[in-house]
Amino acid sequence: MRIAEADTYDVLVIGGGPAGLSAALNLGRSLMRVLVVDADRPRNAATLNSHGFLTRDGVAPHELRRMAREELAAYPNIEVRTRVRVLELRRTDAGADADPAADAAGGFTASVGRKDPTDVVAARTVLLATGLRETLPDVPNLRGFYGISLFSCAACDAWELRGRRLALIGETPDIAERARLIARWTEDLTIFTLGADTVSPAEEAELAASGVAVQRHPIAELVGDRGRIEAIRLTDGTVVTVEGGFVRPEWETDLSFLRGFAPAIDHDGHLVTDRSGRTDVPGLYAAGDAAVPGPQQLIVAAGAGARVASVIVHDAVGIATAH
Repeated sequence: MRIAEADTYDVLVIGGGPAGLSAALNLGRSLMRVLVVDADRPRNAATLNSHGFLTRDGVAPHELRRMAREELAAYPNIEVRTRVRVLELRRTDAGADADPAADAAGGFTASVGRKDPTDVVAARTVLLATGLRETLPDVPNLRGFYGISLFSCAACDAWELRGRRLALIGETPDIAERARLIARWTEDLTIFTLGADTVSPAEEAELAASGVAVQRHPIAELVGDRGRIEAIRLTDGTVVTVEGGFVRPEWETDLSFLRGFAPAIDHDGHLVTDRSGRTDVPGLYAAGDAAVPGPQQLIVAAGAGARVASVIVHDAVGIATAH
């Protein structure tokens, strides 16, 4: 398939979360021709309300995205395609791996579709704003409470849970550190390690001195109604009363759609960028959760998208950036 000139963009933004949409807005205002491709499956889809975003505190995440897309629609040089994804992304200058159908003006070609490609587009630069793929701990009926009374982001949701009996569920090595943070909002916190040996005796003693308990048995059941958790029953029969809490998921960056090239990633699988959002692949940038270890607040991700957009514009005209 030959790529038509109309299908060549200055910037392809992969991901339509706060980082990608914020970048698209600022790129469009800089007269860039922008295509946003968004699978419309955000990691925070289970969250009823988002917090910490100035002037939008408490707005549902899907409503925030809707308003952003509505604003982008006012710019004729910004196109947003939803419920499709980039199935393959290739560099057009990658030698034997180059796409022979690519327009020479584009540095990348992307096949776009749902399950099968329905279109191929070219772009001079690409911004990865794909966010993270989230895996929750293996706990029975956890999904029924996640986003209603159990959350993953303390900065986002701890205010609404302040002063309550809280749980922290997870089996990652940083669980004790997260407990120290969450204890800022409550004097009654229990860690549930799911049988994993991730809290050392020294850490447990330190946490106990701060009023944080540790339960090491696996969880048999979360007890509650309509998403509101009331207790946690362990496999040894212990029942702990709680009124809310936090879960420590595991996250990974999904780069399976890249073909013929591989940007550098760190030991945790996150994209490595410089302080301006550039990867080690020329013309490939990253912003938001895809570019840092672990999720960010929405307002931080949006700011990162705007910042990297400015860098892309500066790079396009060949001037040094202050970012």
